[in-house]
Amino acid sequence: MAFATTNPYTGETVKTFEEATPAQIDAAVGRAHAAFLRWRETSFEQRAQVLRRAAELLRAKPREFAQILTLEMGKLIGEAEAEVELCAKILDYYVQHGAKAMGPRYLPAEGFGETDVQLVKEPLGVLFAVEPWNFPFYQVIRITAPQATAGNAIVLKHAANVPQSALAMEQLFRDAGAPDGLLTNLFVSHDNVERVVADPRVRGVALTGSERAGSAVAALAGKYMKKSTLELGGADAFIVLSDADVAQAAKWAVFGRHWNAGQVCVSSKRIIVEAPVYEQFLEHYRAGVAALRAGDPMDPATTLAPLSSQGARDGLARQVEEAIANGAKAETLGAPVPEQGAFYQPTLLTGITADNPAYRTEFFGPVSQVYRVADEDAAIELANDSPYGLGGSVFSQDTDRAKRVAARLETGMVYINQPTGVKADIPFGGVKNSGYGHELIDLGLTEFVNEKVVVVTDINGSF
Repeated sequence: MAFATTNPYTGETVKTFEEATPAQIDAAVGRAHAAFLRWRETSFEQRAQVLRRAAELLRAKPREFAQILTLEMGKLIGEAEAEVELCAKILDYYVQHGAKAMGPRYLPAEGFGETDVQLVKEPLGVLFAVEPWNFPFYQVIRITAPQATAGNAIVLKHAANVPQSALAMEQLFRDAGAPDGLLTNLFVSHDNVERVVADPRVRGVALTGSERAGSAVAALAGKYMKKSTLELGGADAFIVLSDADVAQAAKWAVFGRHWNAGQVCVSSKRIIVEAPVYEQFLEHYRAGVAALRAGDPMDPATTLAPLSSQGARDGLARQVEEAIANGAKAETLGAPVPEQGAFYQPTLLTGITADNPAYRTEFFGPVSQVYRVADEDAAIELANDSPYGLGGSVFSQDTDRAKRVAARLETGMVYINQPTGVKADIPFGGVKNSGYGHELIDLGLTEFVNEKVVVVTDINGSF
């Protein structure tokens, strides 16, 4: 596989990188293991100091970091700067809360004192992180910040189209004072993934990506008895109930479906609207999507970015063609997108039936599925009739009603009166084919630790 920076707006291949050889892979894992052995002995204060410095470095040059994201995967420059700040906030979170979250837990047990039985959290070792291209910094920080706090080291296999983003994150931690090898980027080919997972010094695997990649890597993790977490695809339901503020819901839907050019696992991909407000919602939604402006992602006036690559654009087009061939109605919205760049014309799909492949397919781009349902129960049934269970949202002016609907959704996350969000201090994770495990806050921190039981018995005690 080729690791290369190819500008999605111009089509220019800016720089290419050589794949790591088996010898280089083994050496990198060795460096990571050596870093782990040193790092696990450092205090939480020292670990926090590195994370604090990394956040300061990001905030010192937000535009410089953001430009790497825009260059490599076409992200709007404003969204790229927001991603940089989100990364800094995640680092801030673990600086403030990491030590407490890693503290021992004392268990009440018959015959023992209050502090005689405890759970002690200890790092596992080197972790192999396989990360995607759609949030090239955030995905790396989302695993590295908590796991570095826990005392683990990371070997990173980033997506092939964001090599400079991967190198920037590696350099960030080096500049922040982390030991060499704490975060190690490796340009690993698919063929050499098993070599990394099989290495006995690697003790866990964290993957964010497609179902196919997740299934393959999880199988390897199981083969070699390694703990794994998966964050995979999503087809989030965006439910608009009949008592919603329809105009506001439509505004949120436009944003929820089209931020990052629609290339978000928690995008609002399936918009489900109760019949009494369906036509009103569509009127607002069409107008909002039509107002999006496609263009140079470095231009602050641009509100619709190109897709990450021409291949991604062509794949999305094939999905839409298949949906139409199976009975869906497609409506394009807005002014024609530029011919230059990997743009896809915003498209509205309606009339999708359960036997249409689109019904259970994730569309990664500016394509909206909109469904009309008779009532609340039908909305919930449709929302749950999906292989995915990542996020979802419910819109209603009756918060109690929205909470009742949220409780019936088979997802890892539900947001009320806004699309599924990404925050530094809110956990992230899904169910069903969307994966398993959590990231962020203390849940992400403890995914790759050994919670060791330590029991103290009085020297004169007996069974």
